[in-house]
Amino acid sequence: DKLKNLLELLPEHDLPEDLKSKHCKRCVVVGSGGILRGSELGHLLNQFDIVIRLNDAPVQGYTDDVGNKTTIRMTYPEGAPLPEHEYPPDSLFVAVLFKSVDFNWLQAMVKNETL
Repeated sequence: DKLKNLLELLPEHDLPEDLKSKHCKRCVVVGSGGILRGSELGHLLNQFDIVIRLNDAPVQGYTDDVGNKTTIRMTYPEGAPLPEHEYPPDSLFVAVLFKSVDFNWLQAMVKNETL
């Protein structure tokens, strides 16, 4: 019941039109382990149609190595980045929820409540 009530609070969203209209999408997943540091692969990563960043993988200050494009940010609530600039307005945020406390977090976010 708790999940059902929570889902009713959420607006429905789909992929942005520019992504839905592509017939073939090239995707890359960028983690937060730091393995790209010093790689200078940012320009290559920006060429992908969809850039999925995991958890709090930072962008600002590391663009030469990790690029600056974020299409989707996927994270557990406790792994979500704190700085607002890590959430570009044209990207999607995907919360990966599996613990009851995660659902409490989502409800607080949707209702603009304090945890």
